[in-house]
Amino acid sequence: MISNQEFKEEVASIAAEISLNPREVHIRPMKSKWASCSSKGRLTFSAELLSQPEDFRRDVVVHELLHLHVPNHGKLFKALQRSYGGKGRK
Repeated sequence: MISNQEFKEEVASIAAEISLNPREVHIRPMKSKWASCSSKGRLTFSAELLSQPEDFRRDVVVHELLHLHVPNHGKLFKALQRSYGGKGRK
């Protein structure tokens, strides 16, 4: 399990890599999903994500970061996700 600070650094690193900048990053308990992205640029991640494998965390982070640019799961979103190595998730 990584710490909140380590995870936030991981998010910042991935965000820089794909040139997207969230306004805020939050970590809190979430019952039914791994993360969410608000229309104001706030990313919220499930605290449980911190105990998941690094490659899975990366997929979730990339997914949410891409929502800063594309708010839906259409063709553009899926193409961007593939280009950044995301495996995709529901």
